[in-house]
Amino acid sequence: MIVCLALGWSCIGGQMLASVPITDTTTKTNTPQAYRQFALLHEGLPSSGKQLFQNENRIACAKCHSVDGRAGKAGPDLFAIGDKFGRGDIIESILYPSQTIAEGYAATTIETKGGDVYTGIIKRATNDSIELMGGDAKLVRVATADIASRYNSEVSLMPEALVSGLSLQEFADLIEYLVSLKQPQSASLIENGMPAEILPIRKPIQFMPFPDDTFKFEHPVWFGPIPAEERAFLVVEHETGNIWRLAKVSSGQSKTLFVNLEPYLKGTRGLLGLAFHPNFHQNRKYYYAKHLVEDGKFATYIFERQAATDYKTDSGRAPRRILKLDEVTGVHYGGGLQFGPDGFFYVGMGDSGPQEDPQGHGQDTMLLLGKMLRIDVDHASEDRPYTVPADNPFLGRSDVRPEIWAIGLREPWRFSFDPITAELWVGDVGQDRYEEVDIIRRGENYGWNVYEGFEPFSNRYRKAGVNYTPPVFSYGRKFGVSVTGGFVYRANPKSSFYGVYVFGDFQSQRVWGLKHKQRKMQKIRQLAIAPQRVVSFGRDSEGELYLVGYEGTIYRLHFEDSAFQ
Repeated sequence: MIVCLALGWSCIGGQMLASVPITDTTTKTNTPQAYRQFALLHEGLPSSGKQLFQNENRIACAKCHSVDGRAGKAGPDLFAIGDKFGRGDIIESILYPSQTIAEGYAATTIETKGGDVYTGIIKRATNDSIELMGGDAKLVRVATADIASRYNSEVSLMPEALVSGLSLQEFADLIEYLVSLKQPQSASLIENGMPAEILPIRKPIQFMPFPDDTFKFEHPVWFGPIPAEERAFLVVEHETGNIWRLAKVSSGQSKTLFVNLEPYLKGTRGLLGLAFHPNFHQNRKYYYAKHLVEDGKFATYIFERQAATDYKTDSGRAPRRILKLDEVTGVHYGGGLQFGPDGFFYVGMGDSGPQEDPQGHGQDTMLLLGKMLRIDVDHASEDRPYTVPADNPFLGRSDVRPEIWAIGLREPWRFSFDPITAELWVGDVGQDRYEEVDIIRRGENYGWNVYEGFEPFSNRYRKAGVNYTPPVFSYGRKFGVSVTGGFVYRANPKSSFYGVYVFGDFQSQRVWGLKHKQRKMQKIRQLAIAPQRVVSFGRDSEGELYLVGYEGTIYRLHFEDSAFQ
């Protein structure tokens, strides 16, 4: 920490803060800037902060937030919040709660046909009713038939001026308590060979902007090569609805609009992912996932479109809808798409929430939510624009949807096939404690919400005689909060990274390399800290890997000067 008070500014972590004179730390009429600066510059007392957190006559944090991992209240559980976020981020989230609302905790407002209005966090949603929990921690059930309108709010349930009655020292004490909430090492992780620390390689891999720093995108979520063109790529922006074409031309690089698929609506997630048909050279077909609201309900749609004959833009023809995946909330919406080495189309779908999957969607085999799906998009059936491959594991069973390839996923955010072994690698985003990496196989159950990582989560939907496949790798909150699946590196057989699975974490920006033997972790190393949040990875036709930074930059990963020791 460097303090530059002589210039009238404070320099914390490289960020300049306007200096706010502090003459009385007991006053309770401070500005947010004064609270922020004091808590960054002064240590508090965790024990005093805990008392404030629990005091219902003061700020009453415990009324909305649990700290034991149970997540049974209206606000996010703060178990291991000190691992998840830095001190500055925690301060900002309290002073400005509506700037960044935690995934799954956006308030929903329901207006009934009788004129009543309810606002809260969705805790349970069925076809018959929706249960909301407000800041008073009370549940309200509204019958679906009575709902006139429903929409998400961009204002947090947490009051903007929550800490205005605290002194500067009390605020610092509260922050110190939250920073102290860290996740203990789990016995289950140790038993399954997960390391207490992930060692870095001696020389981190390099991230080179691609094609250069001048090419920026607005919240990109997917990047990949166009099969029919040499050194040409598509970049998907989820909010704008834009899909851009990046190409190498005689004058350098070009960025042109491939297609616009309409901006997203507030409360949805817009475009999510894209995949090219294996015969794209001939049929020019490609597929994309989009999160939409229809008749007041959330859904993830999978569409098929066709490129123009020169492959440089979309053809403009009407899309063909392949799948509609109905959801109960606007989270865990899937969006991963891949054609497998077998030529069939794989779709990764999340449980759709609410938090903790209270309806057990991940284990409900009559729903496509929380599953890996496998379908044949080249042949239509009488009632669907696809058929189910004859070797799908549950075909012919009345108690399982035939499209299902694997069961028990929470939010499979990015998956890929190893081009050599054909292993299907998945990064599955966890609830409050653990992230996991799985190798998916035909007909298996990966445990959610009976398990989170290696640990039991709930027995509510546990079934006798069911085998739950553990992850290859799982990590706790000290390493990150949202796994992003990647690719197995296969570009250079002479490289020490050859055969290493490269993946990352969205929030912590850590990038790791993983090796396994028979789905048991052999070696894990931290390869680097990415320059931006890690939302996706890409792989070109030569097998070289790329990282999609959510702040707008595509990076090529350079392994040449590093070694996987």
